[in-house]
Amino acid sequence: MPKKWLGEERRNKIHTMLKAAGSPLTGTQLADRMNVSRQVIVQDISLLKAREIPVMATSQGYVLVNREPGFPNHRVVACCHKPDQTKDELFLLVDHGITVKDVTVEHPVYGDLTASIMVSNRVEAEKFVAKIEANNASYLSELTDGVHLHTLEAPSPELLEEAIEALAKEGFLLNE
Repeated sequence: MPKKWLGEERRNKIHTMLKAAGSPLTGTQLADRMNVSRQVIVQDISLLKAREIPVMATSQGYVLVNREPGFPNHRVVACCHKPDQTKDELFLLVDHGITVKDVTVEHPVYGDLTASIMVSNRVEAEKFVAKIEANNASYLSELTDGVHLHTLEAPSPELLEEAIEALAKEGFLLNE
């Protein structure tokens, strides 16, 4: 019978696994490896976050947020496009070396609604769009007639500027 990891030892092991992972780990994957339920993993992730361990839940699973000094060149951009252009928008950004961290829309009742995306290559972008389609889910931007914000992250300010110029050229930026 596989070892059942308990409490703090399990949370430390989850943290180690997330550090070593080359891709997001789902709650189910972590639960299977720790021999516990997915709900226990959800609680463990909350406890890790409370300890200020930068774990983020993405559409692909859990990841540690990169906090390397000098890397985060961030910019929030306002975009507008139809739902069927989402993959084109994401491909354009990741092809410029950009990580699309999240999407935000302004809801008339709830205020800002933000969801993590965390895509940085075409495979992740494909999986994100496929998951939306497979679940017959709506994009948040459908709540606002296509208007949405993205937090973008790049290894250099130059790549960030090039990507934003490409968004403008393709008509994905919201006209001011």
